[in-house]
Amino acid sequence: MTEQFIAGMVGAPFGLKGFVKVKPLSGEIDHLLKLTSATLRHNGKEQSLVIEEIAPIPPAVAIRFAGFHSPEAAKALRGAELLVSREDAAPLQSGEFYVEDLKGLAVLDGEGGQILGHIINIIEGGGGDLAEIRLQNGEVKLVPFRKEFFAAVDLAKKQITLQNLWILE
Repeated sequence: MTEQFIAGMVGAPFGLKGFVKVKPLSGEIDHLLKLTSATLRHNGKEQSLVIEEIAPIPPAVAIRFAGFHSPEAAKALRGAELLVSREDAAPLQSGEFYVEDLKGLAVLDGEGGQILGHIINIIEGGGGDLAEIRLQNGEVKLVPFRKEFFAAVDLAKKQITLQNLWILE
C-alpha cells in the first residue's frame, strides 16, 4: 500500500517573506494546515523540509519552508510536488478511496468471479471519475467509477467487482 501521497503542487512565491502558494490536489486544505514538515519532489529529487509557517488562502495554502525566506529563494520550489504521509493525507469519507490504493486492483466479473483485467489508473472526467482498465487481452477501457458499475471494492484482497459487463463492449 502506498504510504506517501502527492497532496499538492507548489506554485509561485506569495508575498515578500518566502511563502509559496500550494494548490491541494484533493480540493481540501484543512489537513495541510496541520503539517509541520513535508517532502518536496522536484525534477526527480526529494527533499524533506520543515514548515515554519502556513496559512489558508482558499482554495490554496501559503507555506513558508525553513531556509526559504525571500521570494527569490522560494521561486526555486515552484513546480514541486508536496508529498505527505498517509496519516497526513486528506481524510476519506465513507465510500471514498485513495487513487493509489485502487491502482493494480484485479477487476472481477460480478457473475462468475473471473478476472477481467486490472485498474491501471483513475482519471478525472467531466462527469466524474473514470476507471482505466487494462483487460486480459491488452485492450484498455474506461468505465465510470460509480456504484452502478462497481459493486464491491476489497482492498485487502486487491480486487474490485464489476457488475455490469456490458459497459466493456
